Amino acid sequence: MANEPIYRITFFNQGQVYEIYARHVFQSDLWGFLEVEEFIFGERSQMIVDPAEEKLKNEFAEVKRSFIPMQSIIRIDEVEKEGASKITEASGNNVSPFPFPSMANSKPSGDSL
Repeated sequence: MANEPIYRITFFNQGQVYEIYARHVFQSDLWGFLEVEEFIFGERSQMIVDPAEEKLKNEFAEVKRSFIPMQSIIRIDEVEKEGASKITEASGNNVSPFPFPSMANSKPSGDSL
């Protein structure tokens, strides 16, 4: 059996850039979302603990599947092996979410009042 691919998903979330690793990434049935399953975090056999990775591990501890908005995705890479998951501040970077139309400005179709 061939090894399952590992994906590095980088996305923008609340002023921060998240970099996580997962085994399954695919387009969701929910329009405009990407589904991420089977998160991968580094082994805890090391003596050094990375606080950023621990924060991510705790944030996704009980998560079976995550739905990430497409406009938040920066990039997705298939990699040979997982690295350290991390969160970095987006300030000072040239990273911004993809613009999308506001629902407040859209008019409902159908009857007009």
